[in-house]
Amino acid sequence: MPITFKNYMKLHKVSLILAVLSFVFYYTFAYHLDRTDFVKLLSLFVALFFFCFKLIQFEKLNFRFLLGIGIIFRLIFLFVEPNLSQDFYRFIWDGHLVSSGANPYLNTPDQLMENMVSMIPNADILYEGMGSLSARHYSNYPPLNQLIFAIAAFVGGKSIFGSLFAMRAIIILADIGVFYFGRKLLKNLNRSPHLIFWYFLNPLVIVELTGNLHFEGVMLFFFILALFLLSIDKWKTAGVVIACSISIKLVPLLFLPLFLKYLGWKKSIVFYAIIGITSIVLFLPFNTPEFIDNYSKTIKLWFSNFEFNASIYNIAKKTAIHFDAKPWEFIKEYGKITPLFTLATVGLFTFLPKRYDLNRVLWSMMWVLTIYYFVSTTVHPWYVIFLVLLSIFTTYRYAIIWSAAIVLSYFAYSQADFKENLWLLAIEYISVYGYIVYEIVAHNNKK
Repeated sequence: MPITFKNYMKLHKVSLILAVLSFVFYYTFAYHLDRTDFVKLLSLFVALFFFCFKLIQFEKLNFRFLLGIGIIFRLIFLFVEPNLSQDFYRFIWDGHLVSSGANPYLNTPDQLMENMVSMIPNADILYEGMGSLSARHYSNYPPLNQLIFAIAAFVGGKSIFGSLFAMRAIIILADIGVFYFGRKLLKNLNRSPHLIFWYFLNPLVIVELTGNLHFEGVMLFFFILALFLLSIDKWKTAGVVIACSISIKLVPLLFLPLFLKYLGWKKSIVFYAIIGITSIVLFLPFNTPEFIDNYSKTIKLWFSNFEFNASIYNIAKKTAIHFDAKPWEFIKEYGKITPLFTLATVGLFTFLPKRYDLNRVLWSMMWVLTIYYFVSTTVHPWYVIFLVLLSIFTTYRYAIIWSAAIVLSYFAYSQADFKENLWLLAIEYISVYGYIVYEIVAHNNKK
């Protein structure tokens, strides 16, 4: 045994033990966890967050080691079905439609099942797996996301596992891309490049993206690539790439006004035109008179019908019910206010700051998204991943606290009717709000 290897083992013994323990816990999470077992789920998450913290603390300058174990942790999930989400059934369903030349925005699965479609292999399994909520609604996934579904369905053919494998491979590659360009962007903004590991090794990121096949990671790859391009003044190319990010998930639309003062009026007009034209080109293959109506109806549901892991909304709803308001009526009224409030928030962060470099843009994005999530009726755990990435480009760390505390919302998965425990949600949000207050006070004291 070479002496250098012996020395390495001695120097990094604790970190290697933590990495092995993490591997075992991720393996247990992937292959031996039922989502109804909340105690086991919570225990695994708590342990993995602790291991993550210590690994970054001990090895933050050992980039190859942390990158290597981050990839290995993701590869653990390569051969298993997601155990916390059933969305992948709809992904594969839409993918088979697109790969067969059909428009996924024109019919709900319920409608297609009435006249059984031969173009969808394993249609019965996919239809039953996606659940009645997804089956009765039109697809809400933007066009570039649909293209990825189609690639996965084509690669997988009649094998559900083959499609899952393809989607995971794409998500893992996207996460590596986030690591690569995120690290470069940190350097360009004079921030420590090791901060990218708070994203790359975060258990919520690994479990929800690679494990449960949510495509926020692909969206974030295009998004962080666009910001990197902006940092080296390739803003026209960045416009094309941001449009690609929006065509995976619509969330980056929130941030478009924030580039106005950063780029200036003349560049902004061209920048927004590039984004608009690219988006139109991406949506064009699916465009029909019914598409706009169906897609807009589906998007409206997120504001006026669905609720999960909400904070301010839950307080407002309980107060309204106390005064005899009907819950199903209140959420519709609340859903009308939320977009207006969000637009007002974006406006404030666009025009109020006097200094607007790229650091300020990222800082504003973090707060806009935070406020949006605080007033939203639905905050699924994987939504917070965007905040985790944004936060590493600032001096605020409450998003990392939230990525750990949001695990408490998984309690609903252990209930047959997905009923939430408001006490657990209270603990989650008290920890997040409390840490935000602490950080704001700490930052003000440093001024």
